[in-house]
Amino acid sequence: MSSAIIVIPCFNEEKRLEILQFRKYGITHRNHRFLFVNDGSSDRTGIILDELKEFDSDVFDVLHLPRNQGKAEAVRQGILQAMHAGVDYAGFWDADLATPLEVIPEFTAQLDQTPELSMVIGARVKLLGRQIERQQLRHYLGRIFATAASIVLKLPIYDSQCGAKMFRVTPETKTLFTTRFLTNWIFDVELLARARQLEKFFQCSSLEETVYELPLSKWMDVAGSKVKPHDFLKAFFELCSIYWNYLRPSIKEPFTQLSETPVTEEIRRAA
Repeated sequence: MSSAIIVIPCFNEEKRLEILQFRKYGITHRNHRFLFVNDGSSDRTGIILDELKEFDSDVFDVLHLPRNQGKAEAVRQGILQAMHAGVDYAGFWDADLATPLEVIPEFTAQLDQTPELSMVIGARVKLLGRQIERQQLRHYLGRIFATAASIVLKLPIYDSQCGAKMFRVTPETKTLFTTRFLTNWIFDVELLARARQLEKFFQCSSLEETVYELPLSKWMDVAGSKVKPHDFLKAFFELCSIYWNYLRPSIKEPFTQLSETPVTEEIRRAA
């Protein structure tokens, strides 16, 4: 049975953490563990997470960051720790459980069934028979942004920003997280842009072959989201930064040159 660690970035989530849901899932899915990254919270989030770890340290762990560094860096540090824990898969999930925990086995099953896949990402597609509840304004702004991201990446992706993603632990996927992200709001797109660079410089398999979008059966907007409509404007500026730093044709060196690591060298040898 495949093993996985799911990273949960947390910043001042005291009132939104569904601790009972995590406990229930942990009892029935012992091969799936959770790493909560406390991103310098100023409320009782850290205390609550420590209590959860004490409840079942085989399933729950906590990484405390000394100061708030943003979701992108919290996810990056958590994923790096998860990928060095000897598991098959590592992913990240939003703390508010907008994507329910019971969907996790669908992600791992997709990776189990399709060995060529390197990542599975959730897609919020409102279809008959599915419960996708999203604010109308955020939905339409999201569709506009997703179209722009698809054009920049040259990838027919439907939903780059869903907060549920799972990665196969390989040297290539480890490399995606070895350096800090340039963006914060849309680091999900930056991840895909880094993967595009791996294709170009290391002859890795194309994203069209290794990325799978899994339509979610249930997703719900949760009150208290830190993403506001005006943040979509910031996202478009960050999208321009991603294109300039990763995707413009004149780039001569990959982002991995920022930090030569053993993981990068392993990719070089395999290429």
